[in-house]
Amino acid sequence: MRISVNGEERSVEAATLDRALVELGYEDAVVATALNRDFVPATERGTVRLAEGDAIEIIAPMKGG
Repeated sequence: MRISVNGEERSVEAATLDRALVELGYEDAVVATALNRDFVPATERGTVRLAEGDAIEIIAPMKGG
């Protein structure tokens, strides 16, 4: 299905947010996620289903200051 990831169009096979993160290469990354502008806690990613046209935001902490 076609979704938007951080503003970029992507195609994924995953049906849930947690599986999409694995497919997109974020399997072991510590990140914050939002789906269609709503924050999704890490503990809920496995139950959040994706649909065509959804927008995912993935935010990773950065070192430095």
